[in-house]
Amino acid sequence: MNNKIFEWAGVTTAILYSLFVALNIGIEFIGFSLLLLSAILIGIWAYRGKHKGILLLQFFYASAGVIGMIRWF
Repeated sequence: MNNKIFEWAGVTTAILYSLFVALNIGIEFIGFSLLLLSAILIGIWAYRGKHKGILLLQFFYASAGVIGMIRWF
């Protein structure tokens, strides 16, 4: 699969995550789910492209997504 798909799908889901959480309209769980998905997608992109710093950052974002999902559930 093309790396551009992982990159841009990850970017899109991260943008939606930030909007959903910032709107504060009760869809925070969906937002944190999107953060986790974004971290996975960008993590795949970073791993394939050997972007070690970005890959490390995605582990943090994935953890934040899981914590957010647990706290809002």
